[in-house]
Amino acid sequence: MAQRENAGEYSLQAHGIGKQYNQNWVLRDADLTLRPGQVLALLGENGAGKSTLVKILSGAERSDTGTVRIGGVTIPTGRPDVAKRAGFRIVYQELSVCLDMSVDDNVLLGQENSRRGWLDRRRGRQQVRDVLRRLGHADLEPNRPMQSLSVAQRQLVEIARALMSDAKVLVLDEPTSSLASEDVRVLFETARRLAAGGLSIIYISHFLEEVRQLCDSYLVLRDGRVAGQGLLQDASESEIVSLMVGRSIDELFPKVAHTPTTPCLTLSEVSGVALPRDISLTVRHGEIMGIAGLVGAGRTETLRVITGLDTANSGIVTLDGKRLGASVGGRLRAGLAMVSEDRKHEGLAQTMSIQDNATLSRLSPYSKYGWLKKSAQHKAAADLMKRLQIKAIGPEQSVNTLSGGNQQKVAIARTLHQDASCLLLDEPTRGVDVGTKAEIYRLIGQAAAEGRAVVFVSSYFRELLELCDRIAVITRGRIVDIRPTSDWTEHELLTASMGITTNEKR
Repeated sequence: MAQRENAGEYSLQAHGIGKQYNQNWVLRDADLTLRPGQVLALLGENGAGKSTLVKILSGAERSDTGTVRIGGVTIPTGRPDVAKRAGFRIVYQELSVCLDMSVDDNVLLGQENSRRGWLDRRRGRQQVRDVLRRLGHADLEPNRPMQSLSVAQRQLVEIARALMSDAKVLVLDEPTSSLASEDVRVLFETARRLAAGGLSIIYISHFLEEVRQLCDSYLVLRDGRVAGQGLLQDASESEIVSLMVGRSIDELFPKVAHTPTTPCLTLSEVSGVALPRDISLTVRHGEIMGIAGLVGAGRTETLRVITGLDTANSGIVTLDGKRLGASVGGRLRAGLAMVSEDRKHEGLAQTMSIQDNATLSRLSPYSKYGWLKKSAQHKAAADLMKRLQIKAIGPEQSVNTLSGGNQQKVAIARTLHQDASCLLLDEPTRGVDVGTKAEIYRLIGQAAAEGRAVVFVSSYFRELLELCDRIAVITRGRIVDIRPTSDWTEHELLTASMGITTNEKR
């Protein structure tokens, strides 16, 4: 039974939170407090305990030690209904909206108004208008179909649903991972408006630049324990990174020497069914080619057409001077390898092991006369795990039990194991922590140093500018500009992505 206590000036108080799985503590002695209007950055590497802590705070997970109070209400362990009534809300990275329903139906889902067994739609619609006005988006019509909204607008609907009742604490879990820069700006304005109104916000992100724009304080978890906390104005970026990874990272973007040589991948006027449109591009062995552009501009579609996952309406794709056929299998055997931006549904076989995911695309070294030599496959997977520093019990562990960053490393391990001459990487650092990003950057540099061609799609302009040799910008399915990286700035990349530039391709 929930008990109301004197909350004082705190909207959330958590003390001594601990969680144990099979004798292993994944969270230990974690303390966290939030005042009304505070925006706290919850930071840490993948697997540091952030998700476990949030689940315990929300009542979705039972804790083994500790207490949680929200707005003065003590939350019994494992009682999400009590936490929700007390005012704890979460907007997850992967949105859970019903696309075949309207905005107001999504906002009111599970909390509809009724009179004598009938839905009170008029009252419900007015409530939705009120909450959208509170968010600063009174222009969003409640009767509009969800499927007609952008990703950013769908996210606002999720936030509106969370605020329908008397929310005191709102968790935003990696909210910008699928948003363009303008949508991020709108989201931050909304969050600041909510905080000014007294709502406490826990912001989970791996982008330290974003954290500084929005948050006033931070809490870092490392290996399940609180490694540090305080005001952001009192901590430098290097200090926060050191708290997260337990060591000093002198270079967030490690440099690996590499030299572009002969042409590897060539696209000649390649077009897809919808996108891309008349793409012509040459990527050399030993070169990292960045692809910039807004969400929906055709970056992912270009990579999918190159691999054969999407049909090409016209154009020619060649690899090392050989024209590629249409089949995906043929293109993989020819030397292409791709890391999908959607590792959950497309990039990895979630129910299979690390070993199988890492090696399935090239089993020939471990098979003879139709038989698979498991010991050799196991050793190869173990070597890849060591090389990429994948945190897991062993190669037989199921991929769906890994943290997001370790799943991403498995996807990259697969492409490296393919021994491909050209790597197509679609948002390879999305949703991974700072330490893992640095490791992925190093692996990309090593791939180029080994003579592979790398095509690197990213919404994070800074990493393109730090890693790539050249950057091409795609707008509405077309390449509008290609330059050596030294000729680009973040501002120029943004304006080109928005179609504001008139520069010719170089």
